Amino acid sequence: MNKPLPLLAAVMMAFTASAQQAKTLTAKDYDRASEFVYNTDQFIDRGSIRPNWLADDRFWYTVSDAKGTEFILVDPAKKTRTPAFDHQKLAAALSKASGKTYTADKLPFQSISFTADGKAVTFPVSGKKWKYDLKSGQVTEDNTPETPARETDNAAPARGRRSAEILSPDGKKLAFLKDHNLWVKDVASGKQTQLTTDGVKDFGYATDNAGWKSGDGPIMRWSPDSKKIATFKQDQRNASDMYLVTTNVGKPTLKAWKYPLPGDKEIIMIHRVVIDVENPKVVTLQIAPDPHRATLSDDIASSGTFDDIDWKADGSEVAFLSTSRDHKQEKFRIANTTTGAVREVFEETVKTQFESGRGAINWRYLAASNEILWYSERDDWGHMYLYDATTGKLKNQITTGNWLVARLLKVDEKNRTLYFMGHGREPGQPYYGYFYKIGFDGKGLTLLSPAEGNHTITLAPSGNYFLDTYSQPDVPPVMEYRDMNGNLITPLEKTDISRLLAKGWKAPAPVKLKAHDGKTDIYGLVLTPSKMEPGKKYPVVNYIYPGPQGGSVRNWSFAAARSDHQGLAELGFIVVLIEGTSNPYRSKSYHDMNYGNMAENTLPDQITGIRQLAKTFPIDTNKVGVWGHSGGGFAAAAAMFRYPDFYKVGISESGNHDNRNYEDDWGERYNGLAENADYEAQANQNYAKNLKGKLMLAHGMMDNNVPPYNTLLVVDALIKANKDFDLIMFPGSAHSFGQFSPYMMRRRWDYFVRYLAGSEPPAEYQVNAPVMRMP
Repeated sequence: MNKPLPLLAAVMMAFTASAQQAKTLTAKDYDRASEFVYNTDQFIDRGSIRPNWLADDRFWYTVSDAKGTEFILVDPAKKTRTPAFDHQKLAAALSKASGKTYTADKLPFQSISFTADGKAVTFPVSGKKWKYDLKSGQVTEDNTPETPARETDNAAPARGRRSAEILSPDGKKLAFLKDHNLWVKDVASGKQTQLTTDGVKDFGYATDNAGWKSGDGPIMRWSPDSKKIATFKQDQRNASDMYLVTTNVGKPTLKAWKYPLPGDKEIIMIHRVVIDVENPKVVTLQIAPDPHRATLSDDIASSGTFDDIDWKADGSEVAFLSTSRDHKQEKFRIANTTTGAVREVFEETVKTQFESGRGAINWRYLAASNEILWYSERDDWGHMYLYDATTGKLKNQITTGNWLVARLLKVDEKNRTLYFMGHGREPGQPYYGYFYKIGFDGKGLTLLSPAEGNHTITLAPSGNYFLDTYSQPDVPPVMEYRDMNGNLITPLEKTDISRLLAKGWKAPAPVKLKAHDGKTDIYGLVLTPSKMEPGKKYPVVNYIYPGPQGGSVRNWSFAAARSDHQGLAELGFIVVLIEGTSNPYRSKSYHDMNYGNMAENTLPDQITGIRQLAKTFPIDTNKVGVWGHSGGGFAAAAAMFRYPDFYKVGISESGNHDNRNYEDDWGERYNGLAENADYEAQANQNYAKNLKGKLMLAHGMMDNNVPPYNTLLVVDALIKANKDFDLIMFPGSAHSFGQFSPYMMRRRWDYFVRYLAGSEPPAEYQVNAPVMRMP
């Protein structure tokens, strides 16, 4: 009768110890965590530059610190960086002229314009336009009418944000879609002209639909002389549909659109055409329709315009690439835009999938010299090659070595020089981008941005100078102005984060590890609480995005806030981001390591990396959580199902859990065609029965990128396996949750706090914050 008493006592002691260790977090704890998500930028001084270009490559910009805002003028001819005007005198003169009081550190305008003679600046205040004479120091009201400026920024717009109207290079015409046909509007008169007449539903011109994304604007490319348009007639008549239904009182509304899946017999095809705008005529190129494919990503307009198109200056020819359905074959072709005749120039075939660059299409048709600049990874690294456009024969390889060209920024045909971003050539971190130049003949390779760090380059309009902003994840930005030989014209700004540090902010720690093969170098970031307890081991949260088109870190420049990672760390976690094998900006063989088996999701690299980190960081490897969104949602669920003894808590958001249920182009690019890859073996629902830990699934019910049925397949399997899990479905929400993002962040924090840390979160904490975009 007395034997159970020692056992009972032991149980009670263990229970008491556990209760003593449990911690209840308060709303103040969450308030502090939120500060590291939303309120960091306000404590950064002199943090960024947005150049406003003037004549002769001069530019002005504003820069702010705790004292106020300054307007700065940069003149490369004089090699100077000076105030754009006397801030004290302008404030006094404006106060006198307007009858209101202004100070030099808080001027009531954000933008200025220099007069044509450069003797004055104008600016808006309270609905009026004012002029400040730089010599006399007088401010007067300016009634001179504004002359609308043309957009000169050639940077590609954000993905999925193309305009509904496309302006011609001469600024005189706007192309747009109407009733599945292409039209143009004269900017001056407003007159509209219909260019095509036979476009119909699902077989219209310049259609912007890739399945996973779509838009109302046309996909097309103006000729340089503004007389012709290269575009296509999109045939999606036989492509399969995807369906979503709204959530509302009464009958839901069905949304149906063309969304092919891997293995479908019929996919979207494009019939290439050139349209004569001045005398409306459609010239159909004399080739078979191409699959809806391009070399940059799983869309045909990821560059912000019609991908893989390059015009001859006079519009008589257009060069283009035809990409095979599985992305293994590229055909370089040149079309006569008058007759539609197409000349085959050369082909390149690869074993896995072809890419034309990292974030940019790097090939060019140099019609003036009858040459082609070509990008290839044929020697295991992304490099530039020079071809003869007549014979299709290789003339020479331009760049060589165990490093890669990422993005071609400028081609100087006259001096036969390329300017580009490269990765992996300089010692240290291979993900840092540096700016280089090299001759077409492969000679004269020159580093133009010598400082260590990740460089962002902005070219001056003339192409004779560049603005260089460089930083590291734990080193704030420095900004400089240089010429195209790399010579320093003038220093500009050095970011000051003193006020941010005073708030307790802590930089992430860059780390170098070994992949699961024990040989390959991999890299990552570790975020720790700003205040760490000596001797304590912390639960770890593994944020994951497996790619293969991008990785968990993504941005290797300085960032005061990276999603909500530091906020989560402040709640008592160590947050780990690791770029696993199969992510870009490395060798071709590195990028292809998971080709044909996306289910691997870099998870072996994540696990071995965390175990290595436990040797240098106070990580409790018995308490490992994981979360991710989209492809990261796929990976997070796979982690919980395939490695249930390592990962104890997981959150899977918007995951493409079975790529047979995700758009055709992504899966067929990175996995291969359905008949050549085992999609069934990669599907997460087939492993749901292995779940041991705590899993939360989340999805938007109007997700037209990764339809919610991907998550429901996993839900179905978990129920059939009699598993406990948590599920959040957001009515009306698209892929990134939009207005529900703060709520999802709070639920994510609660889940890790409760089930990984063993603490109690504050009840229904209200996140008062702007909508946060997912990483």
